[in-house]
Amino acid sequence: MSHPSNIFPLKIDGVHVRKRGKVLLSDISLALGGDLTTVVMGPNGSGKTTLMRLMHGLERPRQGSLQWAIPNEQARSQQSFVFQTPIMMRRRVSENLRYPLKLIAMPKQEAETLVEKWLSLTGLSGKEKLPAQFLSGGERQKLAIARAMITKPQVLFLDEPTTNLDGQSTKEIEALLATVKADGTCVVVSTHDLGQAKRLADQVIFLNKGHMCEMTAASQFFKKPLSRPAQQYLDGEIVE
Repeated sequence: MSHPSNIFPLKIDGVHVRKRGKVLLSDISLALGGDLTTVVMGPNGSGKTTLMRLMHGLERPRQGSLQWAIPNEQARSQQSFVFQTPIMMRRRVSENLRYPLKLIAMPKQEAETLVEKWLSLTGLSGKEKLPAQFLSGGERQKLAIARAMITKPQVLFLDEPTTNLDGQSTKEIEALLATVKADGTCVVVSTHDLGQAKRLADQVIFLNKGHMCEMTAASQFFKKPLSRPAQQYLDGEIVE
C-alpha cells in the first residue's frame, strides 16, 4: 500500500488529561512511528481508551503537547478509529463501505473495486445487500475494520476489537489485522487479551492508573517487563 505522505513520528510530551476533576492520563511521553503493531495494555481504568482517543484527536490534553510530523488536521485525515462496539449505518453492508469513499469523492469505478476487495477480504461477499445491523457481532466488527481501512489510512486505531467475540471471529479479525499491517499500515490496538497481545504486538505500551509504566518491544515485554505493575499483570496478580 502506498501512502501519499508520512505522518510519523507522533510525539507526545508530558501530556495530562483530566475530566470532571479526575485525572485520566498523567505525564505521558512517547514517540510512535513506522508500520508496527503497538498493543496498549493495562488493568481496567488504566487509561487505555483515553490514550487511544488522545492519539486520534478525540481527546484534548489539559497540559503537554501532541504533534505529528505533519499538521494535525492533515494527520487525522490519514487515520481511522474502530470502536469497541462498532457503529453500523442503517444501510446495506455495501453502502457502509461506499460511504467513506463518497466523502472523499472517489470515482465510482475505483470505489466499486475497493468495495469488492474489502468484501472479499472480510468474507462478507454474498452479504453485501444485507442490512448491516443483521450481521453477527464478528461480521459487524470486520465490516467496521473494512470501512475504516477502505480509504487507505496510514494509522488504524482499534479499541478492544474482539471483546465478547467467539474464538473463530477473533481469529478472523486477527488475520485481517495481519493483512492490514502487511500492507504497511501502523496498527494501534488496546486489548485485555494476553494471548492476543502476544500474537499481534511488535511493541507494548503498559498503563496503570493513568501513568505509562513502560513502552517496550514485545519480545522483551513478555519475557521480562521493565516495570513491577506490568510483571504483576502478566503474573495474573491484582495490580496495585
